[in-house]
Amino acid sequence: MPETDLSRLTIDRRPGTSPRRRNWKPWAIGAAVLLAIAFAVTHLSGEKVVETVSVTTAYPYQAATLLNAAGYVVAQRKASVASKATGRLEWLGVVEGSRVKQGDIIARVENRDMVAQVDQAAASVSSARAELADAQRAFDRSRDLAAKNYVSGSALDAAQARLDKARAGVAVAQANQRAAQVSVDQTLIRAPFDGVVLTKSANVGDVITPFSSASESKGAVVTMADMETLEVEADVSEVNLAKIRVGQPCEIQLDAFPEQRLRGVVSRTVPTVDRTKATVLVKVRFVDRDAGVLPEMSAKVAFLDKEPAADERQPLIAVAQEAIVERGGQSSLFVVAEGRLKLVAVQTGRKINDLVVVSGVKPGDRVVMNPAAGLSDGDRVRVEQK
Repeated sequence: MPETDLSRLTIDRRPGTSPRRRNWKPWAIGAAVLLAIAFAVTHLSGEKVVETVSVTTAYPYQAATLLNAAGYVVAQRKASVASKATGRLEWLGVVEGSRVKQGDIIARVENRDMVAQVDQAAASVSSARAELADAQRAFDRSRDLAAKNYVSGSALDAAQARLDKARAGVAVAQANQRAAQVSVDQTLIRAPFDGVVLTKSANVGDVITPFSSASESKGAVVTMADMETLEVEADVSEVNLAKIRVGQPCEIQLDAFPEQRLRGVVSRTVPTVDRTKATVLVKVRFVDRDAGVLPEMSAKVAFLDKEPAADERQPLIAVAQEAIVERGGQSSLFVVAEGRLKLVAVQTGRKINDLVVVSGVKPGDRVVMNPAAGLSDGDRVRVEQK
C-alpha cells in the first residue's frame, strides 16, 4: 500500500495567505484615496460653503400691504354657444382666439329642409293674398249692387264672410312663414355678446344635439368670453375678512408676467363662506387692462391700505437684510460669480418689509446670505444646495 502525503492537508497560516485579507486591502486603499481627494477639493483648495439669495425688485407700496391672497383670472361673462336646432354642423366660421361681435353668425347647422319650408310658407302667403284680393273685389261688387237693391242682404253678408276668411287666411299664412323662418334662424349660431372664442368643441360634420347626451354628438359648438369682464377671484381666509372692503385698492401680479404689476380694486365679495376651506371668495376688478391677460391665469393679489402714488409704483432694487455686511465702515454684499466671491460696496435705502433697497448691484445677482466673518474678496466658494 503506497504511503499518503499528509503534508498537503496542513493549513497554511503564513501571513498574507488568507483569502479574506487578500480581498479587503484594495477596497480600503481605494476608499482612503477617495477621502483624500475629497479633503483636498474642499479644504486644501480653500473652497467654502455658502448660502445665497437673489437680488430682486420691490415696490414701495408693498409696505402698505394688508393681506396677500392667490387666485385665478375668471371671465364674469362667459357662455357655451350652441344651436337650438338639432342637425349636422355644415359651416364653422371661427377658431380659438377669434373676436366676434354680438349677433355675428359664427356657425350654421344644415337647414335646407327648413329653408324649403320657408319657401313653401312664402308661397302660401302669396296664395292667401291672392284669395284676399279676389274676396275684396267680390265684396266691393256686392256692396255696390246691394246699394242699388240688385242683390239681397244675405248675398252681401256672404261676400263679407268670404272677405273676413281671406283676411284670416293671410294672417295664418304669414304666421306659418314666421314660424318657418324662426326654425331657419335657430340653425344659425350667433354670438350672444362681444367677446373672444376660447375653445372650439365641435367641427364641421359633427351632429349638434344641445338638449341630448346622445353618443357621438356635440352640445356646445364654441365657448366664448367677454374679455372686458375679466376679474381675479381670490380666496381670503374668513379671519382676514375684516381687512377687505369694497373699493379697496389692490395690486395684481400674474404668474405669467411676474415683473408686471396691474392695479385693481375690490368689486365685491361672495356672501357665503366655503366651510371646507374656511375662506370667502373676493372678486377683484382690473383697473389696468392688458391684452395678455387670459382667463384661468394664476394671479396673486395684494390688498393695500391706500392707493399708492405714482412714484410708489416704480420698482426698486432690494435684497434681504441678512445679506448686507459691514466691511471697512461700508455696507457691502458678497456677490457670487463663477465660484468666487466679489465684495461689492452698496448704498442702502429704505426698508420694504423684509427687504432693504440697495444700489450697486442688479436684479438676479446671487449674493451670500448671512456671510461669515472669515469670508473675504476673492474666496472660492461652493453654493449650498437645499
